Amino acid sequence: MPFDAHIHLSDVEYKNDIDMVLDSMKRLDIKACAVSMDNVSSQDTLELAKKSKFVLPFVGIHPEKSQDNLESMTELIKNNSNIISGIGEIGLDKTYTANEQDLKRQKQVFEKLLGEAEKLKKPVSVHSRKTLDEIFEIIPSYNISGFLLHWFDGSKKQLRTAMDLGCYASYGPVSVYSKDKQVLISNTDRNRILVETDGPVKFSHCFGMKAAQISFIPSVIFCISKTLGQSYDECAAMLESNSKSYLGMV
Repeated sequence: MPFDAHIHLSDVEYKNDIDMVLDSMKRLDIKACAVSMDNVSSQDTLELAKKSKFVLPFVGIHPEKSQDNLESMTELIKNNSNIISGIGEIGLDKTYTANEQDLKRQKQVFEKLLGEAEKLKKPVSVHSRKTLDEIFEIIPSYNISGFLLHWFDGSKKQLRTAMDLGCYASYGPVSVYSKDKQVLISNTDRNRILVETDGPVKFSHCFGMKAAQISFIPSVIFCISKTLGQSYDECAAMLESNSKSYLGMV
């Protein structure tokens, strides 16, 4: 069974077609780690999980939404601890800061939610755009076995650091046509590779600038199999094992 390690199913882009999306997940036998952006989308994600066992709900506050109510989020996590599959999307991103105070708030939210994940033994899905070094400094303070750096976009040196810290790295549809991403894949520890769509992000080239769909996952698996010199089935089995390990299913 393939897993999409990171997709925003509660995004408005999917709203009109969500029943079709959930049906396609069932038909393709693909489960999805459905991440959230804030309190509202987290509630929506939990509702989607009630509609389909293929939706693995992640709740959290994205760095773009760091001003969202943190107390409400921790209460939501507490009240749904037996339902949620993980905490995310959380992390750091200076793109969404105007000053040091904004970054301080992001770190406060990030570290609080990492603490919740540690306490509940839940995996995390982490946003790390241009903040990998700052996140590397934070990771050792927490005991989280499933630490995913989604859409990994660092250097080979930073990738090595991530592997040494026991992180997972996920790669998406852009890998199909990006040589740089394929180089990163080839340098990632094989037991730490995951696949994602990050939908509803749109992808060019063979994907025609369409919002990412669960059905893109087999193409990403095929790309990784070729990059690593594996058969499709070998790669799919490896990724399933990695996903279950990340999610604490084994």
